[in-house]
Amino acid sequence: MPSIAFTRNLQRHVACPPCEVAGATVRESLEAAFARYPKARGYVLDEHGALRFHMAVFVNGVPISDRQGLSDPVPDTAEIF
Repeated sequence: MPSIAFTRNLQRHVACPPCEVAGATVRESLEAAFARYPKARGYVLDEHGALRFHMAVFVNGVPISDRQGLSDPVPDTAEIF
């Protein structure tokens, strides 16, 4: 199961400790995390569901390429940051 960790900067504003999530894509994984920490959604995604301009998401240390649809694949043992 992928693990997801939000930055300390975001954690100063909203409770969102690291967790394990289910998901085959970045969007599915983020949605699983937002189900636990709904207040984090507005900090990470814009009103259209795309990644906010000032945010970055990495899967196993590699930046994602689809900032709009968040369709990048997430391996079962991935670390998402």
